[in-house]
Formats: sequence, C-alpha cells, structure tokens
Amino acid sequence: MSILMSFVVLLSTMSFTINMHYCGDTLVETAIFHKAKGCGMEMQKSSTEGCVVVKKNCCKDEQLVIDGLDELQTQTDAISFEQQIFIASILYTYNNLPKSLDKNVSSYGVYKPPLVIRELYKIDETYLI
Repeated sequence: MSILMSFVVLLSTMSFTINMHYCGDTLVETAIFHKAKGCGMEMQKSSTEGCVVVKKNCCKDEQLVIDGLDELQTQTDAISFEQQIFIASILYTYNNLPKSLDKNVSSYGVYKPPLVIRELYKIDETYLI
C-alpha cells in the first residue's frame, strides 16, 4: 500500500511538458520531456531583404505544460476524543469476535420434552380445521 501511495505522490508532484509538431492539420510527432524533431519541412528565412512575397509556413509547434503540485499537505487533521473512543471500540469489538463456531451446535441437546400423559385435544375435543 505504501508503494502505491509513493507513486501517487510522485506522479502528482511531477511537472512535465508535451511537445507536438503539426504539419498542416495533421499531428506528425509528439514528444515528452524534450522538443519534437519535426517533419523536416520547416521554411528557411529568406536571404533577400527586399522580397515582398512571403510564403506561409505549413508547420507549427505546440507545447502543453502540465504543472504538478508545489506543496504537499504533511499535517493531518486532529481526531477528536469522541472519534478516538469510537475507533477504539470498533477495533476492540472486531478483535474479540468469536473466531469459529461448530456447525453442529444445538442448544436443545440437553432438553428433555415433557411426558405426555393424555392427549389434551381429545379431552376437550377441539380440532383445528
């Protein structure tokens, strides 16, 4: 359980960057932690200063930055005295539960039924219909 919590803390505090390179409207490359290389179709700057016609570059780079948590809450809230008593009583009750019961336990094992001297329903002649 502690290993799982360690990974949760690590992933929640880690910051990273996702770089994406688009050529037109198509995603060509995605890179995490480093810059995307690209498709090799980037336009170079023109060497002439007087050139009026400039062709638009079809490639574009996007960057998605995911920031992690800067501060962790290390202090837990205090538990009240009533909550401590409740938790202690639950733990005490759970620890003192019977571990196992015999399956063939009968509380009527030593019970002896009364002796029947006469049939009472015949004396009063009452019958259930």
